[in-house]
Amino acid sequence: MYLCANFTMMAKKVFVSGCYDMLHSGHVAFFEEAASYGDLYVGIGSDKTIYELKERKTVYPEEERLYMIKALRCVKNAWISKGSGMLDFVEEMKALKPDIFFVNSDGASPLKEELCKELGVQYIVSQRKPHGNLPGRSTTQLRQQCSIPFRLDLAGGWLDQPFVSKYYPGAVLTINLEPEVQFNSRSGLSTSSRNAAIEMWGNKFPADNPEKLAKMIFRYENKPGTKYVSGSQDAIGIVFPGLNRLDYDNDYWPHSIQTVLDDDILDFIENHIFMLQLFPRKEKFDVLADTSVNFDNAKALSAAADDCWNALLNKDLPAWGKATTDSFNAQTKMFPHMIDPEVIPVLEQYKDKVLGWKMCGAGGGGYFVFISEKPVENTFGIHIRRTM
Repeated sequence: MYLCANFTMMAKKVFVSGCYDMLHSGHVAFFEEAASYGDLYVGIGSDKTIYELKERKTVYPEEERLYMIKALRCVKNAWISKGSGMLDFVEEMKALKPDIFFVNSDGASPLKEELCKELGVQYIVSQRKPHGNLPGRSTTQLRQQCSIPFRLDLAGGWLDQPFVSKYYPGAVLTINLEPEVQFNSRSGLSTSSRNAAIEMWGNKFPADNPEKLAKMIFRYENKPGTKYVSGSQDAIGIVFPGLNRLDYDNDYWPHSIQTVLDDDILDFIENHIFMLQLFPRKEKFDVLADTSVNFDNAKALSAAADDCWNALLNKDLPAWGKATTDSFNAQTKMFPHMIDPEVIPVLEQYKDKVLGWKMCGAGGGGYFVFISEKPVENTFGIHIRRTM
């Protein structure tokens, strides 16, 4: 049996929810911190829910995860949540009527916070403190097969599609993200291209020319007869380390790739990007409905990407924030379905507190990306990979 310090002297009910696959000291420290507020109850994501959100099977099946978590002394009770999606625990939470909903910083989301407001439950975000002198742990770090990075586009997205860049050439800016967070699928972080790379090579990239590897992923993902061709920025973005500028002119592949590995610039980016979890891209979503792709809109997107590139090289934070927002506004002017009306109230809570913002990819969900001088409430930071 795992032993946790028992801090349940208060009568309050504390609820936490998660998948808790590959139970480790980080989970135990999280449970200990939660239990310091009262009696701890744990809702565990089912195998089915985790597969839908993460597109992977669990290491331990739900009944085994339930057994291990119930064995923790600081856990009052635990169960497998019967719902689905990110809020799979709603019905059980309503039945429990907790006083506190306790979440990790990378699991915090406006949907959870709004649910707590509706139910009159206090919402507390963990400080993620490891126990004693133990190292910080996360399931993603322990899974090893997640060594292949994710990709975040900073500006100019859609210019990697010829049906856009044929109107006006321009750049897409990407950064290569260390896989420290198990990002949800269909959230605009190149998860499909990343999955293609894992299918081909397993745990890590082979030692080879990065552009060659990126072309292999692009061809593998876009097989003959593909209805919608995934942009090459996805494949390039997960292979090339650091910050990258990809210049397109009416072609699927950029005519030039510029890579920045300067630590000062990459540190500057890391220190001012904050991500807010929303929800995965919805099924049957069609971003290509009601589009307005033309010369003026493509030119505006290209100009915003240039402004963003110059701001990053000069480490000009206000200019970067403005260019980020300008880029996303140009995208949504061409593709209005990129932003779902459901997320607009969330944006209203944050946009006056940050210097700039965008959403990951297309689909109205996934993550908000905020550019800010200081940390933003309920968000988490990123780390940029510096080498392949």
